[in-house]
Amino acid sequence: MDHTPSIEQAAFSVETSRLSDQLAAIRLALKASPVRRRLLWASIGIVGVIVATSIGQVLLNRWNQPFYDALARRDLPGFLHQLMVFAAIAGSLLVLNVGQTWLNQTIRLKLREALTLDLIDEWMRPARAFRLTHAGAIGVNPDQRMQQDAGHLSDLSTDLGVGLLQSFILLVSFIGVLWELSSGFVFHVGGHSLEIPGYMVWAAILYAGIASWLSWLVGRPLIRFNSDRYTREAVLRSSVVRVNENVDAIALAHGEADARRQLELDLGGVLDAMRRIYSAQINLSWVTDAYGWITVVAPILVAAPVYFAGDISFGGLMMAVGAFNQVNSSLRWFINNIGAIADWRATLMRVADFRIALGETDILHAKQKRIAFGENANGTLTFDKLEVASPDGCTRLAETEVEIKAGERVMITGDPRAGKTLFFRAIAGLWPWGGGRIGMPAGETPFFVPRTPYFPLGTLRDVLNHAEGTKIDDDEISAVLGEVGLERLSFQLDRSARWEHELADDEQRLLAFARLALRKPKWVIIDEALDTFDGATLRRVLAMLQARLPHAAILNIGRGLHNNQFFPRALTIVKDSSGSALKPARLRAGAIEPPPVAARAKK
Repeated sequence: MDHTPSIEQAAFSVETSRLSDQLAAIRLALKASPVRRRLLWASIGIVGVIVATSIGQVLLNRWNQPFYDALARRDLPGFLHQLMVFAAIAGSLLVLNVGQTWLNQTIRLKLREALTLDLIDEWMRPARAFRLTHAGAIGVNPDQRMQQDAGHLSDLSTDLGVGLLQSFILLVSFIGVLWELSSGFVFHVGGHSLEIPGYMVWAAILYAGIASWLSWLVGRPLIRFNSDRYTREAVLRSSVVRVNENVDAIALAHGEADARRQLELDLGGVLDAMRRIYSAQINLSWVTDAYGWITVVAPILVAAPVYFAGDISFGGLMMAVGAFNQVNSSLRWFINNIGAIADWRATLMRVADFRIALGETDILHAKQKRIAFGENANGTLTFDKLEVASPDGCTRLAETEVEIKAGERVMITGDPRAGKTLFFRAIAGLWPWGGGRIGMPAGETPFFVPRTPYFPLGTLRDVLNHAEGTKIDDDEISAVLGEVGLERLSFQLDRSARWEHELADDEQRLLAFARLALRKPKWVIIDEALDTFDGATLRRVLAMLQARLPHAAILNIGRGLHNNQFFPRALTIVKDSSGSALKPARLRAGAIEPPPVAARAKK
């Protein structure tokens, strides 16, 4: 097994971006989205519905005075008339509420589609996903950030955004009504009359302001606690998936106890995070619940002195109380949603920082020297003073100037820790840091065979035709499968399956070589894919390559235990500790991540 830098060893560090950067990243994602127009029209529609609902709420509040005054007068005809008015207003509000619910769900759906498609597009840019896995904590569990976090952010953003807009419009609608009602409020103190303009408005603002400040003070830690919880949930899910995918190896090694211990450790991290969240929510409940109970009588207490002085009627009192409650309800939006706001802030940080990190992987180590790539008009592959930089030193060929001609068969070997896979990735352009030049044959696209092949979901025919413009004849497919010893698969070309689970490791590599033979490339570069084959299987694969690709240049990076007649030329990879090393770089975007497993276990 070759040594390559792991996530823990990669020379990357992470810091969390600012809120303004996170909002800018989300705005950029929505701006470039193909569903932005439908999202915009749905947003405009919900604004119109909320404005119409606010008008209905104002009319309903004005209805309070004649209705309650009719009750006070025991005016039955007036009472029945007001019931008809109420039915008309309430029916209109019902239609508007249903319309708002439909638009709310539409916005959620389109926002989720826009964010997730953007993250997938950014993640699947050439070589980005690979580089992100070596970018430290931000590259761990990208599936959760794109699937769960993006969906959760869409739901929270829609609910909070619509709620805030609705509260603002209601506030604008009722603050004038409450101000006008307050104009008749006169306080009689010691024989003097005192009138405070907008008295009920100022009382509502002061009341909600104090409660909002206390709620933020108590609920602010939830931002950090929620982010930590989502990260630990991702770690637990990753551990469960890892165990599920390796159940056979765990059973053979009698490793159930170790696996259970690790799962229990990860579960403990999740439970600890949840306990902190619940503790903070309980503290927050003391503030929000107490405020909710006081609100039941607060508007009546505020207006009671004027009512008992006889300056307003009972209907006027109820109208003032209704307007106060509407204004207070708008102002207490922050209090009611402090937990959701903290959750939104934590989720925004995870999604936006992930998107920012995706873009910054392209400029990581901007000051670090990079390998130069070019094309050779004479059709050769060259390595000129090539050095591949890594955190623990430099990987290079023993020969400083190497030229490989078309049709050559070359074996490239090295010690287990020399960095053979890193060298393979450098040729493929996945690892660009280092020095020197790689000259590719002009007009040719080499076919790269990694030690772990990739098979897309689909039928076996789709797998073998993967990324190929023209379809391959079934007879030729069957012939090649027979040559590598996979004759039984010739009758399964139309079956869909996860072939990496259906086939053993060696069978997967044999299928990859069958796909290689069907492509007929002129240049092939292999990374340790031949090393695991036994003698008979190796001879079968080499015979197939000789027959199917007689004029192809083949570079095999591996242990070198192969047929010297097939690979007559040999090169050596060496580790040079005095060469170019990869210096630490900093990603601007990040997230709160749990401590490494070893550290948590020690704790």
